[in-house]
Amino acid sequence: MSTQHPTPATATAQLCPQPCPQKLSFLQGPVEPPLVDLTLGELLELQTYQHGTKECLVIPWTGARWTYNELNQQSSLLARALLEMGIRAGDRVGIMAGNCEQYAAVFFAVARIGAVLVILNNTYTATEAMYGIRFSDCKVFFTTRKIGHQVDNGPLLEQLAREKKGPPVVLLRGESTEAGEYQRYDELIQASRKAGNDEVLQRATRRVLPHQVVNLQFTSGTTGLPKAAMLTHHNLVNNSRFIGDRMRLSPDDVLCCPPPLFHCFGLVLGLLAIVTHGGKIVYPAEVFDIPSTLRAISDESCTAVHGVPAMFDSLFQAELPPGFNCERLRTGIIAGAPVPRYLMELLVNRFGMTEFTSSYGLTEASPTCFNAFTDDAMHRRLTTVGTLMPHANAKIVDREGNVVPVGERGELCMAGYQLQAGYWNNSEKTNEVMVRDAAGVLWLHTGDEAVFDEHGYCTITGRFKDIIIRGGENIYPLEIEERLMAHSSISRAIVVGLKDKHYGEVVAAFVEHTKPSQQTQTQPQPKPTDADLRDWVRSALGKHKAPAYVFWLGEGDVPAHVPLTGSGKVRKFEMAKLGEEIAWRRRRSLEGKL
Repeated sequence: MSTQHPTPATATAQLCPQPCPQKLSFLQGPVEPPLVDLTLGELLELQTYQHGTKECLVIPWTGARWTYNELNQQSSLLARALLEMGIRAGDRVGIMAGNCEQYAAVFFAVARIGAVLVILNNTYTATEAMYGIRFSDCKVFFTTRKIGHQVDNGPLLEQLAREKKGPPVVLLRGESTEAGEYQRYDELIQASRKAGNDEVLQRATRRVLPHQVVNLQFTSGTTGLPKAAMLTHHNLVNNSRFIGDRMRLSPDDVLCCPPPLFHCFGLVLGLLAIVTHGGKIVYPAEVFDIPSTLRAISDESCTAVHGVPAMFDSLFQAELPPGFNCERLRTGIIAGAPVPRYLMELLVNRFGMTEFTSSYGLTEASPTCFNAFTDDAMHRRLTTVGTLMPHANAKIVDREGNVVPVGERGELCMAGYQLQAGYWNNSEKTNEVMVRDAAGVLWLHTGDEAVFDEHGYCTITGRFKDIIIRGGENIYPLEIEERLMAHSSISRAIVVGLKDKHYGEVVAAFVEHTKPSQQTQTQPQPKPTDADLRDWVRSALGKHKAPAYVFWLGEGDVPAHVPLTGSGKVRKFEMAKLGEEIAWRRRRSLEGKL
């Protein structure tokens, strides 16, 4: 008796008598390597045991060259000093500073004793920084009088001095202008060396658990007030391990890291990815500086460089220093904004970064969710953000929350070990973005639009929200709109993002000049110049949020009509398209006059 074996076609027909349902956009990350349960203090101790005499942290602009032993010792001494100051587990310790060796010591010191480091953005105005300090109830605040050449912390220090219950300030570098005005980092270290009692520190360290919150990372909110994502030791240790694995980092690697330590890019993808793999990290300057970055790549024989597209664009436009050598460069992460093809080609052809990787993440996910491998095909690294990281789950849903078929766009949602513990003191916003499904799985709604292909690669196609990403920094239009509307001469403001070759996106503002009121018979307010409005925004929100383009509604080539939805909301995508057209016409007109 003969047996008839089904062909692939008949087998498929038997399995799917009806048309096969489309594969849904749901992904599960690899289960190897396993997650580890370590605190950040335990991580540093372990890596110091294995790599103690090896250089870990190099800061060319201060001259610091710390080994793992030195970083471990400095953070231990500072941890002891913090305990002496009365800081205990769960207390918040604030920091606002540029990239320096003391920043890394503060980070690990706070982690060792179970306290929570509140990281403030260097671009914050004094008002924004004070909000963060008060909101998180910081018990100690580390900073410097200046950050780079542009940020003067004088106004912030003056406000702190006037606070009746403000935290004591510790200056990371420099001397106080008056004796005893502020404590200094080096004074705390010296006092701790003399004390020489590790018993209290050891007891505090033993009580710290991996799933405790260690870090508050502020992320701007659509209300204009920032939200503080609560990240744990477990989040950061494991995410940074997996990031380094994707880059194939080893103790032989030297990473040049221009992104700031106040951002997950500089802290987790930079410092922690290196520490988990026993390598060396170089922070070229206090704030991003083109010549310093190029010198660091060459002088330190770096094998990797991190940056947002605007940083790399600036490096390629600059004149190379004499004797520049990047022969050892092989990898790095370029993220934070869409990456144009020409920039990818320059990374390979000019810097030799044949193993560069693309990446996607967000602060609330500690941060990396997707990352390419160094040996992924070039077109994959050019057009996608890679594949899902270990121990993570991802899905793409429509506006009703249904998982969409592979190949269809929708909102990207994440689940897994790396999710934040929530927003600090903001259960309402936490519940908006972190939602349990019918099976009880907690999902983070990223607000980003994405699509999966049949091989599990993810492409970020846009945003459900209206975030403007300028040089890797998230900017929310509402806070700029509110600031513009606070100007007596402005009656309406609509803020959108326009494409920009250098920054990826820049801020554009459509504004309406206030007309005199017939009821109150007020005189018309003088119309401010575009520069006046930029200064108005810059004074309250920081220079990166000042509009690069100002369009006056109903004047010149700008229509007075604003497109609205049926519910009266502004169709911002149409406004952005209009802004692109006006900007293009004006550039063409200007070129014609030259």
